[in-house]
Amino acid sequence: MIRVLFICHGNICRSPMAEFVLKDMVKSCGIAEQFEIASAATSTEEIWNGVGNPVYPPAKAELERHGISCEGKRAVLLKASDYDEYDYLIGMDSMNIRNMERMTGHVRGEKIHKLLKFAGSEADCQDPWYSGQFDVTYREVVAGCEGLLKYLKEEGKL
Repeated sequence: MIRVLFICHGNICRSPMAEFVLKDMVKSCGIAEQFEIASAATSTEEIWNGVGNPVYPPAKAELERHGISCEGKRAVLLKASDYDEYDYLIGMDSMNIRNMERMTGHVRGEKIHKLLKFAGSEADCQDPWYSGQFDVTYREVVAGCEGLLKYLKEEGKL
């Protein structure tokens, strides 16, 4: 079982987009049973009294444009124990990586990665909360997820 946790600031845009894009990809490839895929936040801004907000409507709409459902997903907070639970903790940008390191007590490297590294770039995945460009973020997420699957195959994990 390959366990992947995508992480962004609020867990309402980028990381759930990545979670559901990768779930769709592995299902299409017939390898879904080899994966556990989830997403989390580094901030409690979208979590009130222990209940997370649902995926931000424009992010949800962008996924739906591509036939991908994220129904039922609510924001959850990254826990230090997630480092031991998951094989890959994948942040969307450099600030996410710093927060992930602080929250888990581990540094970037073996398990902590930035998404677009898998697409051959050190760039941050654009935050559509600020840009409003959910289509651009979707394309970046797809490139990162495709790169992750290619990496797993090259490493002999698939």
